[in-house]
Amino acid sequence: MVQMTPQDKETIMKAKLLTFALCSALLTGAALAQDAMPPIPDDAPIYGSQIMTPQERIEHRDRMRAARTLEEREKVRAEHHEQMVKRAKERGVTLPEEPPMRGGAMGPGGRGPGGGMGPDGRMMNGSGRPDSRPGY
Repeated sequence: MVQMTPQDKETIMKAKLLTFALCSALLTGAALAQDAMPPIPDDAPIYGSQIMTPQERIEHRDRMRAARTLEEREKVRAEHHEQMVKRAKERGVTLPEEPPMRGGAMGPGGRGPGGGMGPDGRMMNGSGRPDSRPGY
């Protein structure tokens, strides 16, 4: 049996500690890289949501969240787009080219397209006329 000096034991302990630290750093880096994918919020717009059931929307979001890479996510999105185009044709429905924007497709300022302040200081509706709603 080989006799180890205190310096040998210290060297071995340092090597083990360095190996542990490197392995921890690599595992942490891999975990962080997986978290780098942008999250899919519950209110994210879905192409064709108008012709989907609530359960289908949940399942689509789950598939998007399960995708491990942006490429996988894009594949799920493209397959879904294809399915919705087919379903829309079958039902005689016209879908927009893009999914609806969050917040009910409102433009900047949250008032919808064309809304905003008119020349007399009153809020305008989308047709360029003063908004007749109380408080506007």
